[in-house]
Amino acid sequence: MSLLGVESLSYSYDEKTVLEHISLGVERGEMIGILGPNGCGKTTLLKNLNKNLRPHGGCVMIDGEDIDIISKKEIAKNVAVVPQSNEIRFAFTVREIVTMGRMPFQESLRGETRNDLEIINRAMEQTGLTEYADRYINTLSGGERQRAVIARAITQTPKVILMDEPTLHLDINMQFEVLDLIQKLSRENGLAVVMVSHDLPMVTRYCDRVILIHDHKVFAMGTPEEVLTKENMRIVFNVDAELEKDPRSGKNTVRLFGSCKK
Repeated sequence: MSLLGVESLSYSYDEKTVLEHISLGVERGEMIGILGPNGCGKTTLLKNLNKNLRPHGGCVMIDGEDIDIISKKEIAKNVAVVPQSNEIRFAFTVREIVTMGRMPFQESLRGETRNDLEIINRAMEQTGLTEYADRYINTLSGGERQRAVIARAITQTPKVILMDEPTLHLDINMQFEVLDLIQKLSRENGLAVVMVSHDLPMVTRYCDRVILIHDHKVFAMGTPEEVLTKENMRIVFNVDAELEKDPRSGKNTVRLFGSCKK
C-alpha cells in the first residue's frame, strides 16, 4: 500500500474538466515529479492532495485512509505544502514563520516544547536561516523567503511534502541546495515528496518517477528514462529535447534543443 494514493481522481471548475481519472501512488522515501504544460491541472492536483479542494470523483488516501474523513488538523500533521507563491503580507520574523509549522501539534495556550524548539532550530539550520532568525520575513529576498517556507514545512515533520514550483524564486546554487536537502530528508525519513515544476532538468535529476499530465489525464508515468522520451516531450511540450546522463554526476538531465516546428 502506497503512503500517498490517488484513485481515479477527477475535478472540474464549473463545467470545465481540469483533471480526469488520475491514479497514482507515492511510496515512502520517493520523490515524484509532476510535469505538464500550463493549465493541465498540476496545481489543482496538489490542492486535492491536501484537501484544499475536494475531488468530484475518486479519492486521496494517506496510509490507506481517505483524507475526506480526516480533520484538517490531522492532515496538517501528515502533509506539508510548499506553495508556488511565498508572498507573506504580515511582519513576522523568520523564526515566527518557521515556528508555525508546529501549530498542528500544539495545545491551546501552550508554547513550544523543548522538542518543538529542537525541530525548529534544526530546520532553520538545514535551510541556512539561523542568522536570519530575527529578521522580518518581508525584508528578505524571494529566495530567502522561499527557504523560510520550506523550513516551515520541514518543522511539520510530515509524512508527505507537496511542492509547487519550489525553486522558482531561488538562485541556481540554492536550487541545488534545497532539492539536495529535500531528497536527503525523503531518503532518511521516508518522506513521500510530490513536486510540480516546469524545470525539466531539476525534475529529472532529483525525482525517482515522473508523471506527465496532458489533456487533464496521466499521459505517461514511470522513471525519467521511461517517460521523458523525445516523442513524449514533443507531444506534451512541443519541444525538441532528449534525456541524457550528466557524465560528472551520473544523474539524469535534459538537453533542450528548441521548439518543434509545426
